[in-house]
Amino acid sequence: MQITRAGSRPSQTPSLEYFTGRVRMDPIGAAEEPGRHRILRVTFEPGARTNWHTHPYGQTIHVVSGLCLAQVEGEAIEELRPGDTAWFPADVRHWHGAAPEVAMVHIAVQEARDGATADWAEPVSEADYSGPRAGGS
Repeated sequence: MQITRAGSRPSQTPSLEYFTGRVRMDPIGAAEEPGRHRILRVTFEPGARTNWHTHPYGQTIHVVSGLCLAQVEGEAIEELRPGDTAWFPADVRHWHGAAPEVAMVHIAVQEARDGATADWAEPVSEADYSGPRAGGS
């Protein structure tokens, strides 16, 4: 057993080339080889979001607090609230982040292929970010 005590790992600021706005990542766990899973607690300030991206083995996000906006390319934006969980299948292009006026925290679970958990693309445009939401909201 390996125990990691709370506060023993520093928060990380992800590369600005993959995110819009202020984001902080706190590592929860990462499997040793041959395992592939990576688990992070990710905090998004209001309006902060990922770029469009995919994951080689998919990704699960579980919303802990705030209001999450998430979109699969070609679909309406979904609103996710604390306790909601979303699964993005492998190689499905998507983004996720905080609503414009509300910060958000989610747990992200993904697996690495050759050390990479995501394939990053361009930033989400303001038009995409403010686009139609599922349910007509």
